[in-house]
Amino acid sequence: MSFTKYPHIERIENEEVEGILDGTCYIFPKIDGSNGQVSLEDRPMVVGSRNQPLDEHTTNQGFWNWCVDPVNYSHLMAVLETFPGWVLYGEWLVPHTLKTYRKDAWRQFYIFDVLDSLTGRFVPYMVYAPILESANLLYVPPLAHTNYPATDQLYDLLDKNFYLMPDGTPNPGEGIVIKNYAFSNKYGRTTWAKILRNEFKEKHVLAMGAPEIQYTPIEAKIAFKYVTDGRVRHILAAMADEAPWTSKRIPELLERVWHEVVTEETWNILKDHKNPIINFRSLHQQVIRQAKTVVPELF
Repeated sequence: MSFTKYPHIERIENEEVEGILDGTCYIFPKIDGSNGQVSLEDRPMVVGSRNQPLDEHTTNQGFWNWCVDPVNYSHLMAVLETFPGWVLYGEWLVPHTLKTYRKDAWRQFYIFDVLDSLTGRFVPYMVYAPILESANLLYVPPLAHTNYPATDQLYDLLDKNFYLMPDGTPNPGEGIVIKNYAFSNKYGRTTWAKILRNEFKEKHVLAMGAPEIQYTPIEAKIAFKYVTDGRVRHILAAMADEAPWTSKRIPELLERVWHEVVTEETWNILKDHKNPIINFRSLHQQVIRQAKTVVPELF
C-alpha cells in the first residue's frame, strides 16, 4: 500500500464542494493538533504524518512512539489485520494553535476518517465507528447528522463545538467539517467542506449580517422521502434472488430504484406537492444520490 496523503478540506464556499449539502451530511468538530495516519503494508505497520511516513528518527512530536507502544499497537492492529486495506486518519493532539483542550485529552490519537484503499472511497462513520469502538480506539464523533442542512444550521453548530474542552470553557473549538459520504464533486473527487469559526464571524456576521438559509429543491425532497433504506434493500434482495450479486450490477440497482420511484410513486408525489413542476433530470440525479446514501457499503 503506498503512502496516501490526507486530502485537503475545502472551505464551504469553494467550488470543489459545490453540492456537498445535497444529501445526508455528518457534521464533525474540527480539532487542532497534528495530522497523522496509520495503515498496514504487510508488516510492519505504516505510521505517517500528513505528508510523510514516520520512524524512530522522525516521530511527529511522538506520534510514531505512541503507535508502536505495545498496547496502542495491538489496538490498531486489531482493526488493520481485519481490514488490511484501511487507512486510519486522525489528529495527534499536541499543542498547536488552540491550547485550551482538557488536560487528559492531550497526546491521544483521535481518528476522524477511514479510507478503504481497495475501493478508493471513504468508509462512512456509521460503518467504522463500532469497529473502532470494539478495538478501544478513540474517534471523533459527529456533532450532528442531517439531510440537506441549511447554512444557518451549520453556523449554529459552530458555537456548539466544545469537543474535548473543559467544562465551562467560554469559547468553542476552531470550526466544523461537513462530510457527505455519497458526494463526489464535479471533478469526480470526494472532498469534505469546512467552516472555520473566526472566518465565519468575520465574513458572515460582519459582512452579511445574517446567514443565508439554503433552499432545498423539490426533487431532493422527493428523493429523500421515497428512496428509503427498505426500498433499496428490497430491490437489492430481489436482484440477488435473480442472479448472483456482484458490484458490476450496481448501475442496474440504481436504475431499478429510479424506475420504481417513477412508476409507483408519481401519483403520491403529485398529491403531496399539489401538481408540482419537476425537473426529471434533476430528480434522477437526486434519486441516484439518495440510493447511494442508504447503502453506502456498496460504494
